[in-house]
Amino acid sequence: MNNLLQAVRDYAILFLTENLSNELTFHNIGHTYEVVSAVREICQESELSEEDICILQVSAWFHDCGYAFIYKGHEQESKRIASDFLRNFGCEKDFIQKVLQCIDSTKNPQNPISEVEKILCDTDLFHLTKTNYPKYEKALRLEFEKYLGLVFTDEEWQMENYDFLKNHQYFTEYGQNTLAKFKEVNVRLTNDFNKF
Repeated sequence: MNNLLQAVRDYAILFLTENLSNELTFHNIGHTYEVVSAVREICQESELSEEDICILQVSAWFHDCGYAFIYKGHEQESKRIASDFLRNFGCEKDFIQKVLQCIDSTKNPQNPISEVEKILCDTDLFHLTKTNYPKYEKALRLEFEKYLGLVFTDEEWQMENYDFLKNHQYFTEYGQNTLAKFKEVNVRLTNDFNKF
């Protein structure tokens, strides 16, 4: 498993560094590093098998690789990249399938079923809990303008942002008991901003 994780990490870092556009202000290699780190944090608080932890880490490294080729629907490309790599590495079909299901569960709106899928979804939106959250929402706004042609006035964006934060729910016990409290601070700050 350690050999696999090292190989995946090395491959993903090289792939993302060489292939992601510099215009991806949010879904860049920094986001992937943060998701991998968040996976480790939640795994420490969960009772998971070694295989499940490995599935999660592999999924985290691959989950946004598809942005190198397409913005909307990038999960399909991420799954293809992950599947090709894991097959060539000699991983079992069942393991590969679980990784692909994890990646697929991060599609918006998220719809995770298994515990590992729930964890990956929570880690993908871990930035909602950060004290420097405004940095992330500004980066996402720029990306939406560039890749989706979505242009918002400041007021529209603040409302959009507030609605997303307010309506979002974490799936794991750790997410609901711990992450939600930190996210709530950003919900309040965003709401306060909307009052001006």
